[in-house]
Amino acid sequence: MAQRETMGTNERTLRDQREAQVAAAATTVGRYRWVICALLFAATAINYVDRQMIGVLKPTISAELGWSETTYADVIFWFQAAYAVGYLSFGKIVDVVGARIGYSVAFVIWTAGHILCGFVNTAFQFSLARVVLGIGESGNFPAGIKAVTEWFPAKERALATGVFNAGANIGAIVTPLVVPWIVIDLGLGWRMAFIITGIASLGWLVAWIALYRRPRESTKVSADELAYIESDPADPVEPISWGRLIRYKETWAFALGKFLIDPVWWLFLFWTPDFLAKTYNLDLKSFGPPLVAIYLISDIGSVAGGWSSSRLMKRGFTANAARKITMLVCAILVMPIFFAQYASSVWTAVAIVGLATAAHQAFSANLYTLPSDMFPRGAVGSVIGIGGTVGAIGGMLMSKFTGYILETTHSYTPIFAVAGSTYLIAVIVIHLLSPRLARVDAA
Repeated sequence: MAQRETMGTNERTLRDQREAQVAAAATTVGRYRWVICALLFAATAINYVDRQMIGVLKPTISAELGWSETTYADVIFWFQAAYAVGYLSFGKIVDVVGARIGYSVAFVIWTAGHILCGFVNTAFQFSLARVVLGIGESGNFPAGIKAVTEWFPAKERALATGVFNAGANIGAIVTPLVVPWIVIDLGLGWRMAFIITGIASLGWLVAWIALYRRPRESTKVSADELAYIESDPADPVEPISWGRLIRYKETWAFALGKFLIDPVWWLFLFWTPDFLAKTYNLDLKSFGPPLVAIYLISDIGSVAGGWSSSRLMKRGFTANAARKITMLVCAILVMPIFFAQYASSVWTAVAIVGLATAAHQAFSANLYTLPSDMFPRGAVGSVIGIGGTVGAIGGMLMSKFTGYILETTHSYTPIFAVAGSTYLIAVIVIHLLSPRLARVDAA
């Protein structure tokens, strides 16, 4: 008995020493993992510039090419269909080839699709170019989450995900500032906006290839920082088949969460410029500042959502409690979006929409960490891929619904009613499928 007590004391002492070493590493030694996070942030910003440009240019392109509401919705639909297929594929690709190669391939494909948008003349050709864009852009989050899983311990992953996910808002901020400058101030037209921004973004690819390695392969990581990164218990790194993954409730907890919330984000991204233009008579130049304000608020939400759950975990909350409390609060904050259409001024509408987009980003930052909470590292990319595909399918349905409602009623009332309710449903579904966010035994 005395020997067992001594052994237990020694184990606790070793554990305490290890925790002290890890804490020291986190606060005083090594920050290279945040350089990696900055690269992910920049890539996500570029991703969203390329993605959102069609939304900002919708009135201009629709007028020139003669698009109806349903034509525009169909172009978005085919982008999302390609995104759904690509997301599933890239999740698996990233698990097999790693984040460095997987991200590089995705970036090249989506940049090519983005540039092609400057050479099209019909809705059909535009849809084909957006299909290429969708396939490539689908690799952004599987590769990004894979990189975060490789470079950050569990206690920092929500924060790191929130930081790089904030790049989406920066991209959405840059787009309404850069596009009018190219189209109107420089007088180059909407086609050159696609071409110029696509070529300019290639600098990121050079930096990514030069700087990204796995932590143990990088010469820029100190021993203390490596110990901090690897402070979580070891888990298998071998990929797990989709056939096995889809049998886990935990996979569907993530995937159905994506199915419910992703369509609302697509709505904000592709239809907010249209909503502001039609409701408050804004044009390509004048709806820039409101869009910038909305996505600046979103940036705060993205980082705050990751910080909130990470902070709760540091205060002793379990990952289960920290993630779900944060997501529940976010779900409640989205609900006022229903009243945006009744706002008396554009800036009141901006405040309401900005609150909803910020809450979405905070919710999303925590939702994206669930696969790394519940699955071994070798399965994270594939689970992200499955969830992204299901989310894109939801987005396809939302696009058709939005186009139909606007074509027939010219009202955002039923659209915002759906947007305001889905997050609370998502929290309930996630909790029912994974009450404890228990780690999957994939052995």
